[in-house]
Amino acid sequence: MTAQPVLIGPVPLLYVQSISMTEGYQIQRVADSSFSQAIAPTRKAIAIEAMLLGPDRLLLKKELEALALTSRLLVAATAKALAVTGIPVVCGLTISLDMQITDLRFTQSAQKRDAIDVSISLSHVPRSSATAVLGELADLALAGGSALFAGPAEPASVPSVPSIPL
Repeated sequence: MTAQPVLIGPVPLLYVQSISMTEGYQIQRVADSSFSQAIAPTRKAIAIEAMLLGPDRLLLKKELEALALTSRLLVAATAKALAVTGIPVVCGLTISLDMQITDLRFTQSAQKRDAIDVSISLSHVPRSSATAVLGELADLALAGGSALFAGPAEPASVPSVPSIPL
C-alpha cells in the first residue's frame, strides 16, 4: 500500500495496491528513407487497484462514479476545473491531465465487509494542446523532483540459505 494518496481528480485514494501505466506511440516512416521514428504519443492508459476503507468508503465510491460520467457538463458540475481539462491523476508514477475513467469496478466480499475493492481504468483524452503540454511539463517536473530528492536506492538484503551438498 502506498503511504501517499493517489488523487483521481478531487478524490483521494489512500490504500492503493497497484498502479500501471501503458503508453503507445505513433511510428512514422521518414520520407524517402528506410528509417522510422516515433513522432507522437498516441495513447496513454492508467490502471489502478485500490481499497476504499473506513466510514467514508461509500462517499468515495459515489465520488468516483460521478467522475466516471461521460457528460462533460455533469463532470464539470462535479469539479469546475474539469470543464476545461479532463480528470487529473496525481501519483508517484505520473502526473497526467486530461484523463477519463473508462472502466470502474467495485467488489465487496464477506472477508472484507468494511472495505470496497475498486479497479479503475483511465484513458488519456486530450482536450487541448495547451493542457497536453502542461501535463507533460508536470510529469517532467515530477520525474526531476523524484531524482533530485530520492537519492540512491539502498540495496535490499538477500537472506542466505544454507546449501545442501549433493
